Amino acid sequence: MAEQTDVTNRGGGIVVALPVALPPLVLALVGTTHPMVLDTTTAHHWWTMHVWLLPVFPLLAVGLLVMLRGEREPLAWAARVAAFLYAVYYTGLDTLSGIAAGIAFDAAGSRDATVDRLFAIGNNLGGIGRWTWVAAVVLTFAVLVRRHGLRMLAGAVVTVVGALAFAFDHIYWPWGVAGVALTAVGFAATELARR
Repeated sequence: MAEQTDVTNRGGGIVVALPVALPPLVLALVGTTHPMVLDTTTAHHWWTMHVWLLPVFPLLAVGLLVMLRGEREPLAWAARVAAFLYAVYYTGLDTLSGIAAGIAFDAAGSRDATVDRLFAIGNNLGGIGRWTWVAAVVLTFAVLVRRHGLRMLAGAVVTVVGALAFAFDHIYWPWGVAGVALTAVGFAATELARR
């Protein structure tokens, strides 16, 4: 009977590991095509890519919420609040600097004061989003390591390194792509380790 339960738990880990790892994996794959600069040759791809990714970025926060399931301590709630703030403010960054600035550049055919203003506001929102993401990841893994022990440590280290790379380099090649790829690996490793 214990053997059957062990197999079931491992299977359950895989069932949860795949969905939580999928959004950062999608970001990593699409990030390989992210233009390094916004110009006349990249404007259309720039904004359309961000339209398609708009629902994907907040799913990173959902991955953390899934990993925090059942946790009731104050640190877990702080992690949830930070994940929520990331989802809100990073969506603001993508909407303004990704979609709106890209469309404005595409329509004008050049970088003008409107594009610069959109980038400025978007980057301010993105700054909040980036650092609340790092905080959410650190807080989540503080809870998980405390609750489940050192078996969470590998997933924690990989995800924190990924979160920092993402915070500094969005999904640009190579470091931003590596960051979200590491996040996918860390999420999956965490879900498998908790079983």
